[in-house]
Amino acid sequence: MIECAEKDGRLCFAVSVAPRASRSEVIGEHNGALRVRLAAPPANGKANEELVRALSKFFGVPLHAAEIASGHASRQKRVCVAGVDRAKFEAKLQALKIA
Repeated sequence: MIECAEKDGRLCFAVSVAPRASRSEVIGEHNGALRVRLAAPPANGKANEELVRALSKFFGVPLHAAEIASGHASRQKRVCVAGVDRAKFEAKLQALKIA
């Protein structure tokens, strides 16, 4: 189960990324974090930019609504997404059949 917390109108949760994948996609849960494959390399912030794009697309929010709160240089990150509440988060996870 992915732990998440609502804070200041944003939903914050852990993300585990896998850079250099063939395509960017949210694939499920891994060790209590949302697992995301990224088609970008982990150099010069490219993977972080791609993560923000992938999460924005997945949750249907603008790019500026998703931000990396911590873990910029790590595969394990903490992200916050505005415009997403716990119910929408869980519905998206159900669509992936991982909740």
